[in-house]
Amino acid sequence: MKKTADFFSFLILVLPFVKALAGGGFDYITIKGPGITGEIDVTNPDLTGDFFAFADFSSGEIAEPVDPGQGYEIVRVYVEGSKDKPFDQLHYYPYTGFVFYDGLVNGSSEYDGKWYPANPSVEAPFRKVLAERARFTWIPFVILLTLLAIFYLAYRKNPQKS
Repeated sequence: MKKTADFFSFLILVLPFVKALAGGGFDYITIKGPGITGEIDVTNPDLTGDFFAFADFSSGEIAEPVDPGQGYEIVRVYVEGSKDKPFDQLHYYPYTGFVFYDGLVNGSSEYDGKWYPANPSVEAPFRKVLAERARFTWIPFVILLTLLAIFYLAYRKNPQKS
């Protein structure tokens, strides 16, 4: 009975990890960090399609950098049925090329709590996502300023009645 319970416990811990590796990726990622109000969800396949998209785990861990620079918190999520299930979390430092792998959300692995070199191929898609988000953030502000200018000009054109 104990062996059966151990086996099922093992499956519960390992199954999400195996699913993410075998399934080819995650459904979306959540990004928090500098220049982002709150968090953003991203489904770009360049960022979600591979477990090794952000960090080059195959080259092994590296020493903790003295100054990794500005980092972004990344939570990788897959959807199971109608539930969003966070898989793991990492901190990505795109400007210096480092990744700190916080670890699996409901488990642990040998990669947890270590620094790794960033995968160089993820930098361009990541920066593109940030640039797109920055543009979308400014659009409502520009529209508001335009409307205020139109109302101001319309107000100034009307003759004042005394």
